[in-house]
Amino acid sequence: MKTFYDYDTPVGKLYIEAEGDYLTRISFFELSSQRLETPVIKETYKQLSEYFAKKRKTFDIPLKLEGTEFQKSVWHALMKIPYGKTAAYLEIAETIGNPKASRAVGMANNKNKIPIVIPCHRVIGSNGSLTGYAGGLEIKKKLLNIEKSS
Repeated sequence: MKTFYDYDTPVGKLYIEAEGDYLTRISFFELSSQRLETPVIKETYKQLSEYFAKKRKTFDIPLKLEGTEFQKSVWHALMKIPYGKTAAYLEIAETIGNPKASRAVGMANNKNKIPIVIPCHRVIGSNGSLTGYAGGLEIKKKLLNIEKSS
């Protein structure tokens, strides 16, 4: 059974969802699963709080990724982008061995259900421009600024 709990954060309200001992989603919008604060949800919030306080650069939370094999390959590549760095969609496509898949990488980013922990905010356009983000470009800017100022 999936459960969620919501928290106020420096980037607005976040809804953290888990299934059993696994994190399944972080959302900027209310979820419809049962509201219940579980140990993995509490741990996720703790680690997110440390990240927002610039005391954490990586996350150590068990994840349950729900997507296609291609999407999962993109999300694993995103988790390898170092804290404070960015990568272009083309770079991610090349990393996963499919250099012509920039657009598909963008779509996989769009389907990422675990933003911040899977840092899709670190992916930018090849010209350095900020591109779409589930929580909006203002939140993407805030996340990148948190990492730049550390």
